Amino acid sequence: MALAETLGTDLPEGYSPSEDEEFMSPRQLEFFRRKLLDWKNEIIEGSRETISNLQEESGSHPDLTDRAATEADRTLELRARDRQRKLVAKIDAALARIEDGSYGYCEATGEPIQLARLQARPIATLTLEAQERHEQKERIGK
Repeated sequence: MALAETLGTDLPEGYSPSEDEEFMSPRQLEFFRRKLLDWKNEIIEGSRETISNLQEESGSHPDLTDRAATEADRTLELRARDRQRKLVAKIDAALARIEDGSYGYCEATGEPIQLARLQARPIATLTLEAQERHEQKERIGK
């Protein structure tokens, strides 16, 4: 189902996808689209706050210990933001899958991904079983 078909789909207040409805119906797609966009906006807002904080803290610290602590905090914050930047890319990929109609289906098997899994991790691209097989292969390969 294309994104254009999901846009404008009304969602009742408190709506949550159910196994009783058609898998990846317009309503479900709209639910996940909104969930992904909200998540992306939260991350972007957090990044703006980080940039603002880093700019404010750029003052010099006369005490070497304070300076070292500030630099360590900055490094940790930048690492976290880098992980979040990568997460935004995964969110964008999930939004693209909604648009092209492949969202909610396992990339390895083509089977539907469980709704509970998608609600917990809306960027999931594999069913739980396929993810476990993938992780097992990674462990063996190392």
